[in-house]
Amino acid sequence: MGMERIEMKAVLGLIILALLTRLMPHPPNFAPITGIALFSGYHFVNKRIALFIPLAALFISDLFIGMHALMPVIYMSFVLITAMGLYSKKLTLPVVLGASTSFFILSNLGVWYFYYPLTQEGLIQCFVLALPFFANTLAGDLFYTSLLQFSFEKFIRTSLSHQN
Repeated sequence: MGMERIEMKAVLGLIILALLTRLMPHPPNFAPITGIALFSGYHFVNKRIALFIPLAALFISDLFIGMHALMPVIYMSFVLITAMGLYSKKLTLPVVLGASTSFFILSNLGVWYFYYPLTQEGLIQCFVLALPFFANTLAGDLFYTSLLQFSFEKFIRTSLSHQN
């Protein structure tokens, strides 16, 4: 199977994974989008494809879930997270924690701007109320990034052993 075909299957597979997990019941913020963005940025040589994957998955699932005012903030968060993957030497625990924290900060700044009083008290209230979601974000990001990386490495090892 040619590399282009394998890459296209990977792109479709990642988008389908994101769609299914966003559309089926799951704990809030326990989703693979951050893992997919990091994984795509790290593994895909073509930066456009790496950026396309998480944004396409978000947009398609938002068509079903519903459009919302935070979409620009959320999508830009995932552009940043994909860039973190692009420029990482390895997908390590600090990289995943940085991606999770970046999403938490940026998305909640958006929530504060759109839905809370634009005061110091509003900012504090917004972030304090978001802390339970951050725990799920961390758990989901660690789980899915690890799962994607492990699966990819297993696929590569299996592919290489079949070639010998």
